[in-house]
Amino acid sequence: MKSAVILMLVVALVQFMVKPGEAVTCGQVDASLASCIPYLMAGGSPSAACCDGVKNLKTITPTTADKRAACDCVKAAAAKYPNIKEDAASSLPKKCGVDMNIPISKTTDCAK
Repeated sequence: MKSAVILMLVVALVQFMVKPGEAVTCGQVDASLASCIPYLMAGGSPSAACCDGVKNLKTITPTTADKRAACDCVKAAAAKYPNIKEDAASSLPKKCGVDMNIPISKTTDCAK
């Protein structure tokens, strides 16, 4: 059962991969970070699926425009979850071992 869920997640992530020249969408960003919601709300350690999503997010946001769009998407998604722990959100990339210039926060100014 668990492997079927992981397989479905991988298939979903592959479907959301960005083709060169296409802008990243909030659907892609949301799909990448969906498995991180439990960690973002409770803290602790992010799951392997969550970290895979963070790595995918980095992959699909190679340009500054992509990073800004993803930042706006993350901010909009975070606003839907008032119980997200800000410290868990800001530490997520580091906890997953991903060097990423997209802050995961409700309060980030995405234009900078």
